[in-house]
Amino acid sequence: MSLSAVSLVMRRTREPTGGPSDESLIAGMAHGDERAGLVFVRRYQARVFGLALGMVGDAALAEDIAQEALVRVWRHAPVYDPRRGAVPTWVLTIARNLTIDALRMRRAVPTDPDDLINLGLVSNAVSPEDAAVSAEAARGLHLALAGLSTEQRRAVVLAYFYGMTAAEISEAEAIPLGTAKTRIRAGLTRLRETMTSEGNHR
Repeated sequence: MSLSAVSLVMRRTREPTGGPSDESLIAGMAHGDERAGLVFVRRYQARVFGLALGMVGDAALAEDIAQEALVRVWRHAPVYDPRRGAVPTWVLTIARNLTIDALRMRRAVPTDPDDLINLGLVSNAVSPEDAAVSAEAARGLHLALAGLSTEQRRAVVLAYFYGMTAAEISEAEAIPLGTAKTRIRAGLTRLRETMTSEGNHR
């Protein structure tokens, strides 16, 4: 499937609910089933676009990255190995790597992981009337996240900004599942305490 075809699907469709499993869609794509590919694109377009937008803060660039990521998923479906990771982890890893490449090209310098975390705080779904409140909330959240350890901050951002499960974070970060769960839980606890304390002082 071409980049233009993926673009057309992304512009005209929304993510459906239910349907075939990710694995069966990947298998269909691997055998040239265009319908399976279209269903897969509809299912993942929002997550992939959201991840890219959160990292680059540019809707046009994020759409280009999302389209390229989904094209790559389609082209590499024949070599997908479920033993090496779940489908969402595989797809989001491809999207994340493409986004990092785009940031490096735009900045012409390597991107530090903490920079990506900070860029991941960009919001893309606020109405004008909520903008001021959202901006204030984002500043508070940014400061609270800065108070976490690097490991906890990455786990929280991956879980609650990128929508990854503990198992997916475990695979993506190459850490035990128990460690991933501990980092998420500890990070959220500290985050909640920090933001509650800040709220009480206002």
